Amino acid sequence: MGIRKAEFVVSNTDVWKCPASDKPEYAFIGRSNVGKSSLINMLTNHSTLAKTAAQPGKTRLINHFLIDATWYMVDLPGYGYARASQSTRGQFEKLIRDYILKRDNLVCLFVLIDSRHQPLAIDLEFMEWLGENGVPFVMVFTKGDKLSAVERRTAVAEYQQAMLDTWETTPLAFMTSSAKKIGREELLDYIDELNRTVNLKEE
Repeated sequence: MGIRKAEFVVSNTDVWKCPASDKPEYAFIGRSNVGKSSLINMLTNHSTLAKTAAQPGKTRLINHFLIDATWYMVDLPGYGYARASQSTRGQFEKLIRDYILKRDNLVCLFVLIDSRHQPLAIDLEFMEWLGENGVPFVMVFTKGDKLSAVERRTAVAEYQQAMLDTWETTPLAFMTSSAKKIGREELLDYIDELNRTVNLKEE
């Protein structure tokens, strides 16, 4: 699947102020500085659609992008930003939790994981919470260009093995690189496949 048009719609801190839930929605989330905005820009082939920054914790809003006038791509705040104050982290967590649990048209959550790191408790715990709440999600490993082919396979396998301590089966996993456009076709084809199964009532 290709993307012909991607446009920014709205940013906000209130799930009830998001666009009407009459189109399929795919949200991207992960630890701060995992590469969410860069991945969205790579997928849409638009270098400045989602704002990127060297400083972690830059995305602090729910950012909606309309894709080909038929579905939404959403950039969510990163979790686990250690340098934020406790009250700010609490606000982010509530924002994320409210969006994930209350957004009726959320078809799938893309959980971004830095492929260069060993399995991290914060990522495993977040995915455990998603599973407990029945939220459909897939794992998207980022920065794959920094690893060899063998290291990429190992990174995915290590997370899957860690998850099998509490999961019967592990979710689908994609390897990506925003710099090299690795995984672009696979992710977009997966979204296209899901879009074909969605049946939303217009509000």
